[in-house]
Amino acid sequence: MIAVQTIQAVRQELGPGRRAGRRVGFVPTMGALHEGHVSLIRAARRECECVVVSIFVNPTQFGPSEDLAGYPRTLDEDLRACQAAGTDLVFAPAACEMYRPDAVTTVHVGKLSEPLCGAFRPGHFDGVATVVAKLFHIVMPDRAYFGEKDYQQLVVIRQMVRDLDMPVEIVGCPTVREAGGLAMSSRNRYLNVEQRRQALRLYQALTEAQQAVAAGTRDVATLCDTMRQRILAGGPARIDYVTIVDAVSLEALETVDRAARVCVAVRIGDCRLIDNMPVDVPAAQG
Repeated sequence: MIAVQTIQAVRQELGPGRRAGRRVGFVPTMGALHEGHVSLIRAARRECECVVVSIFVNPTQFGPSEDLAGYPRTLDEDLRACQAAGTDLVFAPAACEMYRPDAVTTVHVGKLSEPLCGAFRPGHFDGVATVVAKLFHIVMPDRAYFGEKDYQQLVVIRQMVRDLDMPVEIVGCPTVREAGGLAMSSRNRYLNVEQRRQALRLYQALTEAQQAVAAGTRDVATLCDTMRQRILAGGPARIDYVTIVDAVSLEALETVDRAARVCVAVRIGDCRLIDNMPVDVPAAQG
């Protein structure tokens, strides 16, 4: 495995393999890698001849009051995890390598960036879309792998790729969960024992909603009210949103009458947790 810090070095390392027709699989990360990230690397390893991982804590997707300075940075551990999972090349640039001082261009993916987390983190998805677009131009992957845990991000990136005719296939991979169902996240390390127990309520609420839809419940207000009660019964928490949205447009639904996602964002202590699950109505019933 090779680790580089510059755009020029990435292009030099990947050039010969690309000219030889080797498929490049790419996993963009902000580091603090866990088993969820590793599952993406393994998926890329199975499907591509060359696997690239980026490790970059992207400043443009953090708001003024968010935890950019405190975001975990564990590069040595991350490099070991990348090597163990079969990564060929790690790109770990400094911010000055990714953003020139006079840079003014951003990528905005319209309505998909506005609901859900976009309503609580203004500008966040502009930062995400911009850095991912830059990384795609640098790495030029054939396939890029994203976890479904960050479902809105996945939808935004897919739309950006379609709209800008980027020659990369976006591969969504299932959420990886800890014992008890908590979705793996780099921020989980900030939860104490009691908060971690409380955070399991998110998975329980999502699972119960999924089961309720399968059993015939269709009213979104009823489903969401039950989820809120389940989450708040676990202890002090601040709910940013509990909602069910169209799986493609992210439009909030009143009735589950199509492929949808039930999505939650909850603050427990200083940690903001997001999660989601698919809910669907069989065609014959819809």
